[in-house]
Amino acid sequence: MSSFSTTARVASPLMQWVDLALKTHETLLSSGTVIRMRTERIAKAGLTPSAADLAEFQLMGHEKLAAASESGLAMARQWHSSQASLAQRAWQQWLQGTTALFSLAGSFTPAQAATHGDALVQATARGASTVGQLTGVAVRIAREGLKPIHAAATSNARRLLAELQA
Repeated sequence: MSSFSTTARVASPLMQWVDLALKTHETLLSSGTVIRMRTERIAKAGLTPSAADLAEFQLMGHEKLAAASESGLAMARQWHSSQASLAQRAWQQWLQGTTALFSLAGSFTPAQAATHGDALVQATARGASTVGQLTGVAVRIAREGLKPIHAAATSNARRLLAELQA
């Protein structure tokens, strides 16, 4: 199955969520194909599965555990790197906002008050921008978690369809 990701999609937070939704859809379609084909194989094997059937059944369990482990690890790594970066930025912006607030409070002239008030507004806007980046962090965590599951589901669908056609 082809991938729907493009460079343009990851530029905007909304498009990042659209890209994640498309990847999820592709994963669900592939998973449905794999589940159907493996269920048919289990039913046909009955009580006397062949060596190839047993190998496929064992592979199912190993693949699920591997994809789930890799997914959890990828999400933890992404969360850790995003959290550290975002926390550092939020801390810096909080300090800038606090400095701007105290500078405004200590203004002696209207010109100073205007300058310090502008600095406070700018610091507040930067803080709001950082909070707005939380959605981007969430989609990156989800996307990293979906990658190994998507890869396993789509490769299994391709492999099993190729076996069926052979």
